[in-house]
Amino acid sequence: MPFGCVPVKTLRCKCLKEPTAFYRDHVVAWFKDLGRTIDYLETRKDLNIEKLTYVGLSWGGAQAPIMLSIEPRIKAAVLIAGGLDFGKALPEVDPLNFAPHVKVPVLMVNGRYDNAYPLETSQNPMFRLLGTPPTSKRHVVFETGHIPGDLARKDILDWLDHYQGPVQ
Repeated sequence: MPFGCVPVKTLRCKCLKEPTAFYRDHVVAWFKDLGRTIDYLETRKDLNIEKLTYVGLSWGGAQAPIMLSIEPRIKAAVLIAGGLDFGKALPEVDPLNFAPHVKVPVLMVNGRYDNAYPLETSQNPMFRLLGTPPTSKRHVVFETGHIPGDLARKDILDWLDHYQGPVQ
């Protein structure tokens, strides 16, 4: 959720009552920052850019559909405590419109009692909408609130070993 937002009963973020160009421009800037970061990582000889993984925590997990569907250099994703945000956004920056275009392997790790991204109305719909083939996406739900913490460590490491290979 954007900074300073509080979920309301309608699952709308109070600070995004109407879609704005201001918010759209921020999302575009975030994507450009991601691209520049990857550009830099490609200059590093000590990193294997062919195994680049996106790890999104909370808001980073909610924005993941945009980043993953547009940035082809990302090969896999781990989304921790993310889901669809039901604040209003212009269509060109609404993650809902991008989720079906995600094709990389995705692990979603969430808490069943997450009040920011509820299981039935936010997490599950995002997981279903992801365009990743069913055999390459997984949703792990822990009996926690928003961030599952260390409970997810084994699932994340096993996922990364499977899709990116063991760390050498």
